[in-house]
Amino acid sequence: MQPKEPMKYDVELSKDLMPTSPKERKWKIGNYFSLWMGNVHNVPAYVTIGGFFALGLSVGQVFWSIVIASIILAGVMVLSGHAGAKYGIPFSMLLRTSYGTKGAMLPGIIRGCIAAVMWFGFQTYAGSLAFTILIGKLWPAYLHLGGDWNLFGLSLPGLISFIAFWLFNILFVFGGMKILGKFIKLLSPLVYVVFGGMAIWAIQLAGGITPILEHTSKGVEGNTTLVFIASISAILATWAAPIVSASDFTREARSQKDQSIGQIAGLITTYLLFAVAAIAVIVGSEIAFGTPIWNVLDVVDRFDNNFAIGISVLTICMTTLAVNITGNIIPAGYQLSALFPKHLTFRTGALLAAIVGFLIMPWKLMEDATSIFMFLGIIGGLLSPVLGVMLTHYFIVAKRILNLEELYAINGKYNYKNGVHVPAVVATLGGGIVSIIGQFVPILKPLYDISFFSGFVVASLIYIALVNKELFASKRVKKQSEALEITAESIGLRTTVRRG
Repeated sequence: MQPKEPMKYDVELSKDLMPTSPKERKWKIGNYFSLWMGNVHNVPAYVTIGGFFALGLSVGQVFWSIVIASIILAGVMVLSGHAGAKYGIPFSMLLRTSYGTKGAMLPGIIRGCIAAVMWFGFQTYAGSLAFTILIGKLWPAYLHLGGDWNLFGLSLPGLISFIAFWLFNILFVFGGMKILGKFIKLLSPLVYVVFGGMAIWAIQLAGGITPILEHTSKGVEGNTTLVFIASISAILATWAAPIVSASDFTREARSQKDQSIGQIAGLITTYLLFAVAAIAVIVGSEIAFGTPIWNVLDVVDRFDNNFAIGISVLTICMTTLAVNITGNIIPAGYQLSALFPKHLTFRTGALLAAIVGFLIMPWKLMEDATSIFMFLGIIGGLLSPVLGVMLTHYFIVAKRILNLEELYAINGKYNYKNGVHVPAVVATLGGGIVSIIGQFVPILKPLYDISFFSGFVVASLIYIALVNKELFASKRVKKQSEALEITAESIGLRTTVRRG
């Protein structure tokens, strides 16, 4: 038997990738309870709920789709964050346990580049709409600049606002993160004041809560059960990126209890309040004005008080800016700099991601009440297979046991074959193809409509099947090797006896 090769550790890994020690983990239940409060109330979230009504769901169906999605979300967040809380490792290192040291680049690119860049462009456009409303109230002529001129459907005022808000994002990336943190602390309470105020305003306009509860949707007819499930999938897709990288913040938890109770209580409570506010604002404004208003910014635009408009728009802009930078542009910048360390730094990587976020023309995703579902279908279809592989490996294959010494070693067991764990890569690609192909093959569209679920399930099943096949083949080779050793020994013994 050959001696085992000594461990070689990756000395180039930054301190941020090292496991957090128990003394460094200070996040309590309260930290996790408040973590997501500002992230639930944002423009894309309200646009998504508006799309549910446009699809034909009733008030009750929309409410329960939000509640059920929040329960699933909280559970998946806790599961995805389990390894971070137990071992103190970040998302990028956790990926290596199932994908390999080099194979982890695939999900890293999907999360840190593709999903982050798409969300960056979408959030930037949403913020620019709020910016346009604010400038338009202060300078009405601004809304008519350029006449009928447009850039692929974006008017001149819209283009100017988009570029301006885009630049705000870039400025914070290039040195304004401390200022951003202060803004978040100041504006987080305003989120509930603003959206709560809009809900009360909409209920009053509708003539009370009863007309809202009795509201009948005028959307398209179809399989309401499938639409209902698709709505739950869409909500989960809006969280697909934070879900897969949950260990990045659960690694700060004092215990599993802290992160579990904190996330479950925080997400479900916040979403209950969000469900009431979103339904009241969207349905109440439709009853009052006689037309569906699925974009919360259009509701703000109808306020008759400039101070209320200013506070509302400022809050929306700042929360959008904060979520965009921390959840989208920063992961993209780090991922691109990790992929091309000789050519890109974090800042140049973030700038490149921001430019791509402009070029994808994110305004096309908000042209009508249902166009956002194309975006969410793609995001859910790309990231849910990654989540499926990660959770399946950690809970079923590894049984929640990881070897940190092997994980941080260049030649450790998580290097697999040439740095790539083939079953994980194949499962991710297979799950992604199955969940997204419905966008191009009509008969498979139901799989695309529930892409978060289809991608997760298919990837998990493929991964289990391939890993079991891999284990079976490994055991067979081991038995053959043992048989050969026994045969060799027996031959040696017979030879010795004959010579004797």
